Amino acid sequence: MQKPVLAALASCSVLLLAACQHQAKLPNLPGQAVQRIDDAAIRLQTDNVFDKLVSIRRDLHTHPELAGNEVRTAAAIATRLRELGLEVQTGLYGHSVVGILRGGLPGKTIAWRAELDALPGFYPDPEPFRSQNHNVHHACGHDIHIAIALGMAEVLAKHRASLRGTALFVFQPEEETFVGAKALVERGLFSPTVPDEIYAVHITAFPVGQILVRPGEMFAHQRRVRITLKDELSKAEIEQLTTRVQGALTRTRPGAKPWEIQRVGDPEIGVAAPNTAFQDYLIVGGPFATRTENSALLLEADLYETNASYLAGIPARIESAIDASGHKAKLISVSYVQANPTVLNDEKLTQQAFRTLQGAVGSDNVKLLYGQAPFFNDDFAYFQQRTPGVYFFLGGSNFEKGMIAMNHAPNFHADEESIRFGVKSFSTLMLARLGAPLASAASN
Repeated sequence: MQKPVLAALASCSVLLLAACQHQAKLPNLPGQAVQRIDDAAIRLQTDNVFDKLVSIRRDLHTHPELAGNEVRTAAAIATRLRELGLEVQTGLYGHSVVGILRGGLPGKTIAWRAELDALPGFYPDPEPFRSQNHNVHHACGHDIHIAIALGMAEVLAKHRASLRGTALFVFQPEEETFVGAKALVERGLFSPTVPDEIYAVHITAFPVGQILVRPGEMFAHQRRVRITLKDELSKAEIEQLTTRVQGALTRTRPGAKPWEIQRVGDPEIGVAAPNTAFQDYLIVGGPFATRTENSALLLEADLYETNASYLAGIPARIESAIDASGHKAKLISVSYVQANPTVLNDEKLTQQAFRTLQGAVGSDNVKLLYGQAPFFNDDFAYFQQRTPGVYFFLGGSNFEKGMIAMNHAPNFHADEESIRFGVKSFSTLMLARLGAPLASAASN
């Protein structure tokens, strides 16, 4: 999960601890009957592989690798997939690994994505199996994602003869740099056959045993804007100008403060609350960065907008604010210098997956998101540009044990029970999407 702004996360643990323990229950979506899937076999198979997956996760956590350097990680994954009897393709781009599980009957091609890379920098780690690689750390939970995907591959492999179609397990390098997914698509990952559907999950600070999802955007749209001016402003004038621009741009619901990412799990205003503060906003993600270049003054900042239709008009609004400040004559240009796509869940598939997962693990454990998280993003969006897909949040915190799985934050600590819950839940989803003979037709 890419996160361009790291500030303001240090205080999140206490607030999330208080908020998520009392998270509101999700009402059923209109017109959808919640049916429980008979999952005894999947639960047993998940339990049988759980200890092995924990060992794999801890090994990866101890030996994290940065984007573009995921050599050891990729080799371990490829070895495990071959042991499970999957076809394995490596090196399509970087250290990518693709496991192919062909079912016994013709049908759809369904893909699942997991990421390989860890984060640079020093992150205090409470785990006894902490990183042995200096200033490299799985503080975003990709080691958890890999373990879940390998567990799913093992469960699905046991049902190979019953699968109608093919399961693709895509282990993607270079997600944190927002490079790997786009490169894989350009190198022909989906050639000659484009998957019918693709799915992914990301561990988050919500409680373990919860899955959260919404149709449409999971995150706010991020744009990095650059204001170029003649280098004629004093430090005080720059501060006044950027304050005016920020004030002219900021839009929130009354009383909402969507920049307070530590409240993302609050039962009253978090992303899963109907009255969420993380809805209908435009915010500037921190102070403007200032530098001079070729006798010009450059001001840059990241913007987060929940409504894509408003993005094109933002530069003109900035120009108007500069005009009103009296510095129109000094303005050279306003432009976006970074415009990554955001995760955009297919509405129909999201509804189907939501219903299947509720049937598998209960309606209290699968929740609808009403808001969009700022600051974070994921290059899974590039896969979704080619084929319909759904991206989920998976709770990883255990507040009673003091475990807070806040991504990119000091002391990131995920409960490994999230692996068990993830494998069981998403194996059921994949089996349903591949037409396995489950007790419920909840995904149809």
